[in-house]
Amino acid sequence: MKILFISLGCDKNLVDTEFMLGLLASRGYEMTDDEAEADIIVINTCCFIHDAKEESIRNILDMAEYKKQGKVKAIIVTGCLAERYRQEILDEIPEVDEVLGTTAYDRILDAVDRALDGQHSVILSDINALPLPETKRLVTTGGHFAYLKIAEGCDKHCTYCIIPKIRGNFRSVPMERLIKEAKALAEQGVRELILVAQETTLYGMDLYGEKSLHKLLRELCRISGFNWIRILYCYPEEITDDLIRVMKEEPKICHYLDLPIQHANDQILKRMGRRTSKQELVDIIEKLRREIPDICLRTTLITGFPGETDEQHEELMEFVDEMEFDRLGVFTYSPEEGTPAAGMPDQIDEQVKEERQARLMELQQEIAFENAGEMTGREVLVMIEGKVADENVYVGRTYRDAPNVDGLIFINTDEELLSGDFAKVKVTGAVDYDLIGELI
Repeated sequence: MKILFISLGCDKNLVDTEFMLGLLASRGYEMTDDEAEADIIVINTCCFIHDAKEESIRNILDMAEYKKQGKVKAIIVTGCLAERYRQEILDEIPEVDEVLGTTAYDRILDAVDRALDGQHSVILSDINALPLPETKRLVTTGGHFAYLKIAEGCDKHCTYCIIPKIRGNFRSVPMERLIKEAKALAEQGVRELILVAQETTLYGMDLYGEKSLHKLLRELCRISGFNWIRILYCYPEEITDDLIRVMKEEPKICHYLDLPIQHANDQILKRMGRRTSKQELVDIIEKLRREIPDICLRTTLITGFPGETDEQHEELMEFVDEMEFDRLGVFTYSPEEGTPAAGMPDQIDEQVKEERQARLMELQQEIAFENAGEMTGREVLVMIEGKVADENVYVGRTYRDAPNVDGLIFINTDEELLSGDFAKVKVTGAVDYDLIGELI
């Protein structure tokens, strides 16, 4: 039987998808990317913000049409939307056969069996369980890079965020398990390992009584096969001198950090439930740049949080202008039911949120374009991602670019390169967020 898998949302969700694919492949199921061929459809959903929720629902409804036409035998919904609205999905979309909660993805084979048997039910595990399926992941990222999810859940409880309610408390994956998984990925040809979690910087606190991300990184750097190791989702207040030291000392670790700061006004940060002040953010950013001069810093911001005034938004604009982040994304605030922020007074009009978002992105565009222009003449190591069709142009990424969120570099050459190859490239120009280069 053929299974179509739709994976939505973040890269952490994608890791769950890859484990489910591994389990299904071990049973002999064949994968397809054609809805018309599928006997079973699995949708791994997201509901972090309103737009993600809408995308998940739209995909479920679209796939339900194939079930109505009798082409599909079973539809299974997994992931965050499934955890949060499990009974509503079964009640309101009768074409859905099985719903799996966020900690039950290791029971995907049970869900398939039950769905094919004509059952309609919800399969849940303890929200604070930590599934550790003993299966080989089917990497879906092209094979040359892969994500390693080092922890599940979150203890921060920011006032706008629903994640702790649908992903549970913070819990680290045991180090020996991660080393084993990383070695398996290296054996499959993965050259770039990207560490992800709701928060990577607290890794190990629950298991070992201390922040142990630096220790995990030391072990991962010993695995042959990886050229790059990248760290995402680092809360600024949890960055330690040990982490900075290992980034400086281990050549495999990319000088790149993703720091989700969300805002820079102290009152808004407090209302958000964040653990940093504006000055503390300035201090850690300055420290990182002082200790690792070529570090690339990425962050995310929220505009239109309840009560955000024009003056507070201007303060955020000034902060972005002064800090000159290398990479930056901006979300408009999305009120999520069940979160404290959704019930706060002084909710901001959607148009105002979007105008503030546009102003920030326009400012960041100027900063990013200037930074890209300053790269001209530099020699960089590039991971090849692919080739432009019918042209002698290859597409790649530098250490400054995480896949699917940052820029690219385009390389003109008659030489034959393969995805996953590393090449030395001289930057010859820039177009918007992307670079142009030539092989050295």
